[in-house]
Amino acid sequence: MSQQHAAVNGGLPNGKVLTLESMNPNVKKVEYAVRGPIVQRAVQLEKELREGAKKPFTEVIRANIGDAHAMGQKPITFLRQVLALCAYPDLLEDNKFPEDAKQRARRILGACGGQSIGAYSASPGIECVRQDVARYIEKRDGGIPSNPDNIYLSTGASDAIVTMLKLMICGEGAGRTGVMISIPQYPLYSAALADLGAVQINYYLDEDKCWSLDLKELKRAVDEARKHCNPRAICIINPGNPTGQVQSRECIEEVIRFAKEEHLFLMADEVYQDNVYADGCKFHSFKKVLFEMGPEYSSTVELASFHSTSKCYMGECGFRGGYMEIINMDPEVKAQLTKLVSVRLCPPVPGQALLDLVVNPPQSDEPSHGTFIKERSAVLAALAEKARMTGEMFNTIPGITCNPVQGAMYTFPRISLPQKAIDKAKEEGKVPDMYYCMRLLEEEGICLVPGSGFGQREGTYHFRMTILPPAEKLKIVLEKIKTFHLRFIKEFS
Repeated sequence: MSQQHAAVNGGLPNGKVLTLESMNPNVKKVEYAVRGPIVQRAVQLEKELREGAKKPFTEVIRANIGDAHAMGQKPITFLRQVLALCAYPDLLEDNKFPEDAKQRARRILGACGGQSIGAYSASPGIECVRQDVARYIEKRDGGIPSNPDNIYLSTGASDAIVTMLKLMICGEGAGRTGVMISIPQYPLYSAALADLGAVQINYYLDEDKCWSLDLKELKRAVDEARKHCNPRAICIINPGNPTGQVQSRECIEEVIRFAKEEHLFLMADEVYQDNVYADGCKFHSFKKVLFEMGPEYSSTVELASFHSTSKCYMGECGFRGGYMEIINMDPEVKAQLTKLVSVRLCPPVPGQALLDLVVNPPQSDEPSHGTFIKERSAVLAALAEKARMTGEMFNTIPGITCNPVQGAMYTFPRISLPQKAIDKAKEEGKVPDMYYCMRLLEEEGICLVPGSGFGQREGTYHFRMTILPPAEKLKIVLEKIKTFHLRFIKEFS
């Protein structure tokens, strides 16, 4: 190959076509802290322990990611029974399985090509599952209609969120699309915006008011952004990740008014909607509030809301089930959305089957109802207790302050670090809370995610920890963090 051809391909003579210099520059800007350097080191440490290396701990406890089953949560029996029947239909003849599980499996298989979950489905998802999702939303929202044609099933909620962002990001220079995201945020958003070359518009949650949204802060963020980009969307995570707050109805109304006034597309990430623990807190869906505000809003504000099988009481992350509902989308754009999802053929069909069971669980007159309710309630009650225990424990440690975990699966405590520790971190080329979390991992075997991976106000430091480990193990984690923190503070005082 000539040097001229090599140059055209972006590679070096006799070198690779694809190099760090010639690859997509946006991909290099992508960061995803939840599976970043700390987690990679945790994997390495686990390997070293297996090979007999001596460490100050005997196991690595991963409290970095909301992966319920990996943390020891047991699957819900009914969900797995139906999935087993769908995966191996010969079991439909087995009398160990209850009749309602068999009925669900037959209905799902009947909607699949060749009566197999190994067949592709329609690109927006299996029709009867979308109908069940619409009925679930109607019931959840007190009878406000939901149209199955506005439901798109997805590979977890993440896939749907990225698809929506892809639809709306365009323009160059000062006309480039800007998307408002909360800080702290779930790094899917910053990663997707970097990948798509969009402008990230940060609005800060108020830590002093339990991570609440502030209208003045939203206005400040959008006004500043209009000077250098074209703000087109606002993303809200409710209940919050990583911050665990549950937004009040009044707050949701303010956001909807703001979206209308500023002509923004509203994206509501509601994957933790069943995870609400604090007294006086309640989940309000953006769609329900939107329609209760009347036609001035319900017929104009464009909304996409997202849900998933990965969180709540299910914790079925690996099946990658999810959906989005779109409201007030231009019909011509909706046709483009349908085209875009068809390129990926379809979401995983086992994930679609699982989603159907989540939105259409055993009813009170069915044999599996009692066990289902008992298991569901036990999971949510255990999470509520662990949320309380975590917040209380952190607030007894000098130099750590923690807002109540009102919902979701995480706590996001603030850590006060001595100046000497901050200087030491900078000397090692690390962000201070990354240095703190890496030391915690090396010394105690606890894997957390530094707050810098989610965004935080300048001069503040945090970490995110999931509340998913079993209560006894969670107590050990909290004790180890306390021991480490006191030792760390003493070292740098």
